[in-house]
Amino acid sequence: MNNPLEPTAAALQQRLQTVLQPTALEVIDESSQHNGHAGANGTGFGTHFRVRITSALFVGKPPVARHRLVYDALQDFLDQGLHALAIEAKVPPAA
Repeated sequence: MNNPLEPTAAALQQRLQTVLQPTALEVIDESSQHNGHAGANGTGFGTHFRVRITSALFVGKPPVARHRLVYDALQDFLDQGLHALAIEAKVPPAA
């Protein structure tokens, strides 16, 4: 059986969807682009991700605070081997 905290794009997406209730979300596993770099596990999967997320929970927060919310939501995955996140955190357009 797979570890539910295994860093996969689907697992990260599910967690972010639950915790941050985004209106737009894209999680991309870029691990294969980092083979041989620090934190790479040699498989090309599960260590380096890009997160593009838009959430109303980011309204009124500076970029650093938005990133902290994403890191906090994914802390379990970081503890399980997720090495790097490239985060693009945006607020929804004004209605």
